[in-house]
Amino acid sequence: MHDAPTLIVAGLAGVALGAVFFGGLWWTLRKGLASERPALWFVGSLLLRMSLALAGFYTVSAGHWQRLVACAFGFFIARAVVTRLTRPPPPSPAGEASHAP
Repeated sequence: MHDAPTLIVAGLAGVALGAVFFGGLWWTLRKGLASERPALWFVGSLLLRMSLALAGFYTVSAGHWQRLVACAFGFFIARAVVTRLTRPPPPSPAGEASHAP
C-alpha cells in the first residue's frame, strides 16, 4: 500500500513537470512569435517539452497507478498556476478614458 508522503512527493513532482512544460510553452510563444523561423521554435519546443514530461511521468509513477494519478493532478495544478501568472494584465480604465473626445 502506498503511503501519503509518497503520493505527496509524486504530486509535487507533477507540479514541477507542469511548471516546466507550461512555462516552456509560454516562453516558446514569446520567442517563436518574434522569430524569423517560428515553426522551428514550436516543433523543437514541443518535442523537448513532451519528452521531458513523459520521461518524468514514467520515472515518478514507477509502475504504480496511484503515483501516476498524483503526478497528473500536480501537473494540472501547475497548468492553472502558470496560466494565471502569465495572463496579461487587464487594460486600465484610465488608459481608455484618455481616448474620449
